[in-house]
Amino acid sequence: MTIRKLTETAEFIKLNSKTKPRIGIILGSGLGHFVQHMNIEATIPFHKIPHFIPPTVEGHSGNLILGTIGDVPLVVLQGRLHYYEGHSMDVVAYPTRTMATLGIETLIVTNSAGGYGDGMKAGDFMIIEDHINMMGTNPLMGPNIKELGPRFPDMTKAYDPELIEIAERVFRTQKTFVHKGIYVGVTGPTYETPSEIRMFKLIGGKAVGMSTVPEVIAANHMGLRVASISCITNLAAGISENKLNHEEVTETAKKVEQKFCGFLKEYVGLI
Repeated sequence: MTIRKLTETAEFIKLNSKTKPRIGIILGSGLGHFVQHMNIEATIPFHKIPHFIPPTVEGHSGNLILGTIGDVPLVVLQGRLHYYEGHSMDVVAYPTRTMATLGIETLIVTNSAGGYGDGMKAGDFMIIEDHINMMGTNPLMGPNIKELGPRFPDMTKAYDPELIEIAERVFRTQKTFVHKGIYVGVTGPTYETPSEIRMFKLIGGKAVGMSTVPEVIAANHMGLRVASISCITNLAAGISENKLNHEEVTETAKKVEQKFCGFLKEYVGLI
């Protein structure tokens, strides 16, 4: 990944849209219908964007969408790439870096996750307060590009405390119960074993998933404010007797879609 590539990508997008986004949003598995609530100016499939790669996972459409909610200009990724698809971490983080290059100040990262915190059930939401990177790698590995950020970025407040507080307030006013907790990022594509989930619980986690961590690291490196919301689409291995499958993830996401979209619509207007 080079500055030249990022510039080429950003310039192509600017040629196809007059929107100057202030907020970027990454939509996780089954959560892509949020874009129906936007005033859309441009929809650009990933495969048409220079240096972008289309996702291969069900529930990830692979579109970059520009437009507004109210008077807030947005760029939205309808789908994302995952490390388990065989991409490098650099490739996984590239769309996030592109949104930063387009000028966003704030990034909202959403995902579908397995829950194992006390009292969690499928269909709940969790505001991510922090993460534990169990992926064994990092999108900042290799030579640092100083134009993007420092060699050793601080991660103390990777998830912006003010954005967390606002998210809590929005869920509260909408009378939607929400958890707060630590997200454990793993590579996938296998779901976790019950023993792994017991370990993740011991080290402080409440939810686990196969995304989010690379994007948050890349966003933090480039100086963006970050908020992240998990949709708890299933209980993690060993918490219930049910076998885990991706169909359950997408079905649960569809069931809570209306609540999720209602939250995001209000949230972007307050940040």
